[in-house]
Amino acid sequence: MAAQSHSPETTGKPSIFTGKIAKSAGAVSVAVMCSRVLGLVREQIFAGLFGAGFAYDAFVVAFRIPNLLRDLFGEGALSAAFVTVFSEYDTNRGAEETWKLAGTVLTFFTIFLSLLTLAGIYFSGPIVHLLAPDFSLVAGKTELTTMLTRIMFPFLVFVALAAVVMGMLNTKGKFFIPAMSSAFFNLGSILGGVSLALVFPRFDLPAIAGMAWGTLIGGLMQLLIQLPSLRKVGFVFIPRLKLNDPGLKRILLLMLPATIGLSATQINIFINTNFAASCAQGSVSWLNYAFRMVQLPIGVFGVALSIAALPVLARCAAKKDMNGLRQTFTSSLLMVFSLTIPATAGLVLLADPIIRLIFEHGAFTAVDTTQTAAALTYYAYGLFAYSAVKIMVPVFYALNNTKYPVIGSFLAVAANILIISLTISQFQHKAIALSTSCVMILNFFFLGGVLYIKLQGYSLRYIGTGLAKIFLSTGVMSLALFLLQKQMTSLLHGSIFMQFILVFLLIFIGSLLYGATLHLLKLPELDLITGKIKQRFKKD
Repeated sequence: MAAQSHSPETTGKPSIFTGKIAKSAGAVSVAVMCSRVLGLVREQIFAGLFGAGFAYDAFVVAFRIPNLLRDLFGEGALSAAFVTVFSEYDTNRGAEETWKLAGTVLTFFTIFLSLLTLAGIYFSGPIVHLLAPDFSLVAGKTELTTMLTRIMFPFLVFVALAAVVMGMLNTKGKFFIPAMSSAFFNLGSILGGVSLALVFPRFDLPAIAGMAWGTLIGGLMQLLIQLPSLRKVGFVFIPRLKLNDPGLKRILLLMLPATIGLSATQINIFINTNFAASCAQGSVSWLNYAFRMVQLPIGVFGVALSIAALPVLARCAAKKDMNGLRQTFTSSLLMVFSLTIPATAGLVLLADPIIRLIFEHGAFTAVDTTQTAAALTYYAYGLFAYSAVKIMVPVFYALNNTKYPVIGSFLAVAANILIISLTISQFQHKAIALSTSCVMILNFFFLGGVLYIKLQGYSLRYIGTGLAKIFLSTGVMSLALFLLQKQMTSLLHGSIFMQFILVFLLIFIGSLLYGATLHLLKLPELDLITGKIKQRFKKD
């Protein structure tokens, strides 16, 4: 009964931790924004140099293979499981035990992932044939993809270790530098990749191979940039390989169901890649460019809030503070909705001018713009769900109950196959983007329902009231953007400078209208976010 008396259904207010999360998420958002902007620059370079076709299709599939394993063993299951256990050690045990755990985890995963990388390099050929069998219909495409895969496989080791280091720093309250590390990945990819891409053709090597080596350079930079901050918080790396360490065992046990669940996500990616490779040449590229665009709001809003909320959720769970856990989850969810729902509307309305401005240069044609913008529109519909799930899954980790995300993931596989099979003939590559959004929305409702039971209720009335305000404000913004864009149609096809000014103006006006309307409607989470921004400027 005690738990029920503190139910958020009765409190109906933001968590006391929401301000802390908003502050941390603000720092992370700035860093992630830098990373995503550099990521877009990287994609612009790819679009300008290689367009959408033979070379970039091969690169996307080749990078997807170590990236799938990165999600399984690195930034996904490992990162969340490590932060959960590391936070518990940091809260309830001494510094010596906490740092010993960190040394053990780093040593174990360095060895394990290195062995996995060697196996991946050896079996690259069969893996590429399995992932994209239709590439063999185009002369040299499978061979190029296999070569690029072998170059980029060690990326897995660097980025997984970087994720562990990020988890340590986040638990110690350091968010900005770890979040900035992915910007250094993009920086290394751009500087190293472009330099090598310009040099390699002189030695009869494909230019795209230079970009693959650049990816490896970027992964190494992502790890190295965090090490000085790690030393500052008191960590000194002492290699320890103790397989029966209780903390390591807990992390592996937490990872096991999560890895199985994430494997379902990777099966979906495998299915999507297989379907995309069977569509018109360029489909893999169009989908990748579109998903890169939708990753900007996912990273800035969903990932940033997830990173900021995870240590708070883990500490609430360690202290058995279920009321704090419920309220933190509810407030975080509303913050995600307040940022991603208007972002969805903006991406749907401005897909064409945004893609044209960013990518339509060099080898990237007007046809590529149309096809990429269509994919972006379908991806955008699931943006709120994709970001919200990133808040939900850490709650399951905090509760030491990870089987339900696993179940949700496998339900998503079945739904994905069904939706794509029913729509691929009519929608082609767009069917894959549509299916991705649909399965994320289904997963969101499934996990939300389970959490309602596991948390003994959370305030649906509070969330519903907040959503009503968000949708009303989004409607005002969308109407204004629709009317303004109609007046600017011819100008949005003008010079790059004119396109930049008008797209920026539309985004600025839309954001201003949305923010002003939501402020008038008094959403508490927005007031907390803007309050933290005002405090930061006053300090400056």
